[in-house]
This record gives sequence, C-alpha cells and structure tokens, in this order.
Amino acid sequence: MKNLIGLFLAIVLLSIPAAAQEHKGGGGEHSAPVRGVGGGHIPAHGPAPHPRPAPQPKGHERAPQDEHRTYNDQKGHPEAPHVHSRGDKWVGHDTGRDDPHYHLDHPWEHGHFTSGFGRGHLFRIEGGGRRRFWFGGFYFSVADFDFGYCDDWFWDSDQIIIYEDPDHDGWYLAYNMRLGTYIHVMYQGR
Repeated sequence: MKNLIGLFLAIVLLSIPAAAQEHKGGGGEHSAPVRGVGGGHIPAHGPAPHPRPAPQPKGHERAPQDEHRTYNDQKGHPEAPHVHSRGDKWVGHDTGRDDPHYHLDHPWEHGHFTSGFGRGHLFRIEGGGRRRFWFGGFYFSVADFDFGYCDDWFWDSDQIIIYEDPDHDGWYLAYNMRLGTYIHVMYQGR
C-alpha cells in the first residue's frame, strides 16, 4: 500500500511542472513551437537589405503595409514576422528603407547597442514588457507597429538574439528563439 501511495505522489509531483508550463502566460495561437519555425533555432544571419523602397500611397490610398498583412506563409506558421529554420528566410522583412512605420526623426538617439549580434549572442529577457524590457542592464522598447506580434512573448524568461536591421535606421530586430518570431526594437541605453 505504501508503494502505491508513493507512486501516486510521484506522478502528481511530476505532473505539476508540466501543467505549470502549459499555463505560463502569453498563450496566443502560436505560442507552442511550430514545425520549421522557432523551437530553439538561431538564424545564422539577419535579413538582407531589401532592394527597393517601401511602396508609397497615391493620393488618398492607404499604403499596402497599412492593410492587414498575413505572415503565415505555410500551414501552421505564425501570424507574425518569423524566420524559417530551414534556410533562414526572414518572412515579413520586405517593406524597404522608407517604411513609415519605422521612421525615426532621431535614429540612435540613445546610442548603439554594442553587446553582440546574431548567433553566439543569446540574451534572456529579465523583465518589463513591450514599452520597456531589459536584459543584462540593457534596455529596449518595441516599435508601436509591432506590438501585436509579441503578445505571446514571456517578458521574464524568453531567450532572444539581437540582429542589426539593414533597412530601418535606429532599429534592431529581436528574434525570439522559442517562437521563431521577431520584432523591431529600439535601444534605450543602459
């Protein structure tokens, strides 16, 4: 009888951490790793510069990037900018240098982030949220236009890699290793 009770307690104790992980904040439709995106993959490099400027609106038309974009380019892929784990294709980084969503009057006003970029420079978010988050004493904020793309980020534990943005002066790309998604972030200093 003691063995049965011990076995029962062991099963219960082992199932608690698994249940806690399922409910650990965020959620969202793409919080679990998706085949071909995220799941620990680290891109070898950031996106290449886009060869053309962003499309400009004519007259009273809205710019194409103002309309609802879709990013789930393959079945099950996230509805957010993401990187394919095979081939490191940066899906969604295609609006060019003049995208008004990422225009800054004073790029780099808080200086440049210099603690390392890309593979080999993994950082764990230590706290905050979209308006201001930090790791290792470095502070960043998410571009307003990208707020909806990081609803399922864990602002106290996700591992990210910072990449330079070749198209948008003053912005970096924060890639979430767990989800395979990325957002534009501005360095706020130390």
